[in-house]
Amino acid sequence: MALYLFYTFLVTTLIFMQTLADTSCTDCFIHSRAAYYPNSEEHGTDVGACGFGSFGATVNGGDVSAASSLYRSGVGCGACYQVRCTNSAYCSNNGVTAVITDQGSSDNTDFILSKHAFSRMAQTTDAAASLLALGVVDIEYRRVSCSYPDKNITIKIDESSNNPYYLAFVIWYQQGRRDITAVQLCETQNFVCKLLDRTHGAVWTATSPPSGPLSLRMLFSDEEEEEETWVVPANNIPGDWKAGETYDSGVQVNQ
Repeated sequence: MALYLFYTFLVTTLIFMQTLADTSCTDCFIHSRAAYYPNSEEHGTDVGACGFGSFGATVNGGDVSAASSLYRSGVGCGACYQVRCTNSAYCSNNGVTAVITDQGSSDNTDFILSKHAFSRMAQTTDAAASLLALGVVDIEYRRVSCSYPDKNITIKIDESSNNPYYLAFVIWYQQGRRDITAVQLCETQNFVCKLLDRTHGAVWTATSPPSGPLSLRMLFSDEEEEEETWVVPANNIPGDWKAGETYDSGVQVNQ
């Protein structure tokens, strides 16, 4: 009887430990489905919900995607995922790394990839044609770090901005595997800071923004928001900022 109880305890403990490992695994693949933009020539869309504009269609070499639940009300914009299809006759082991630049779903998918990204999941050019003919495929995916080795985080001032009354911008080249969950805009002289609104996607806005050169503070958080780090760019946004312009932050964040 004692031996039976011991084995019962051992099996229960192992099942609990396995369950704990499965729920805490950040590098494990998750099974889902993926489609592709049927009307795209190669890249994604330049009118994506993240608000990236044409940048959202061509960043990462055009390996971009719309997401459904992974969009997370815009918090998921700029995140990178390794996506690989599971049909061994057509699919490579590595798949493709895609950046979220839009929101959307089709036929119970988590990803609507650009045609370029969808094709890159294949082993060969002929296999890519077969995948495209299928339209929707079974996949597995996981969150991975974004890497732009020759780029700093860049601030793109939205065309709707009007200095000094209204400021809207998106953040390009978000690196690492953390999310930008908050942004503050600070005066550089007295360092009074204002918490910005995320109006939609990756667009941050401020009505009556502070005057003069502006310093940003970006909060990088993991998906559980258990680890958070404020990052202050080396370069400020100049006081005479203009709609449509881009400003190099001078920093890379690879956490």
